[in-house]
Amino acid sequence: MGAVLGEASDPWCLRPGEAEELLRGHRWRRFVVLGDSVAEGMCEPVDGYPDLQWADRIAAELRAVQPELAYLNLGRRGLRAYEVRATQLAPALAYRPDLALVVCGGNDAFRSGYDPDAVDTELTVMVTALQDAGADVITVGMFDVSHSPAVPATLRAGLGERMRLLSTHTGRLAERLGTLHVHLTDHPAGPEPSMYSSDGRHGSARSDAIATAETLRVLDTRLGASADRG
Repeated sequence: MGAVLGEASDPWCLRPGEAEELLRGHRWRRFVVLGDSVAEGMCEPVDGYPDLQWADRIAAELRAVQPELAYLNLGRRGLRAYEVRATQLAPALAYRPDLALVVCGGNDAFRSGYDPDAVDTELTVMVTALQDAGADVITVGMFDVSHSPAVPATLRAGLGERMRLLSTHTGRLAERLGTLHVHLTDHPAGPEPSMYSSDGRHGSARSDAIATAETLRVLDTRLGASADRG
């Protein structure tokens, strides 16, 4: 596609009024986020896109419909999946969420010794504990950061293979556990340079805007299947 001038003209982003319509009648009151830097928010600014990272924007859109929504983001950069589980699951459960976003494994996949089954085990523990506590859980197949121009050419193939393996495993886990799954890995905008930050590890404000749109559309599928939708 040609140059994108900002969110208003980006075909993959939310249209005016779309978020409100997608979330109309939602009943979520307590939203918690667990994860690494993707959860914490490390997006690089891009002209024409909100300087509001993905999880914060999801919370803002939820709160626009339900102003009393409580929100806690436990995400911290640099954590591997087992560290997210060890440091964030207990406080997440103590928060008594009815909606949770779990996003991790990227720091594991950046390592050549990445063990997808070990990451699956950690994700399964977190997802099932949150579900057992009554929360709807969002999982994510992340954008393939190997497309970033900042990733050295010699590392691109191996990183891409591991990122896609992580996405595949997470998708299968999501199907098995019944999560609300947001698959971004094969998004049409994924190969575009404007999606990534200059550090070669994170996304940009554009990728966060697109991820927000895709997440809200997945949440709408849960709302549309609910007889409680107002």
